[in-house]
Amino acid sequence: MFPAPLIDEAGRLVAAFRARGTKIVTAESCTGGLLAAVLTEIAGSSDVLERGFVTYSNAAKQQELGVAGELLARYGAVSAEVAQAMAAGALARAAADVAISTTGIAGPGGGSAAKPIGLVYLGAAVIGRPATHVACRFGDIGRAAVRQKSIEAAFALLWQVQPA
Repeated sequence: MFPAPLIDEAGRLVAAFRARGTKIVTAESCTGGLLAAVLTEIAGSSDVLERGFVTYSNAAKQQELGVAGELLARYGAVSAEVAQAMAAGALARAAADVAISTTGIAGPGGGSAAKPIGLVYLGAAVIGRPATHVACRFGDIGRAAVRQKSIEAAFALLWQVQPA
């Protein structure tokens, strides 16, 4: 289902987080649960993945993650501010050490000049640290490719923020 290099990277990530006793929670919009799905392809990933939220709608982001309606109204769902709020909200609602979020425009429609297809924001929150984000501009490479690139970028961000 997923490309072998992505599964291999998930395996390395799960092993590293397991070795540290670190738990991950995901909060996904544009990836629709695929990030958690790739992690759970790895046997023993339950040692690392605490839970995953799929919050595709704005209402779900508010209800499940506590994202403020004012943030959504002011910046839009596809924004650094919302990505960070999603990660912080997931971390606050799970028995995890690290949260990772995805929100973006996978296409084929929905883009604009300000927020084109392929724009994805990733948020990360770690206990005891302020939430952070990464902006990715993958371009109009197709829905499946944007979602896969988002997972790859999320893995890279998890490596960067993992607790010592």
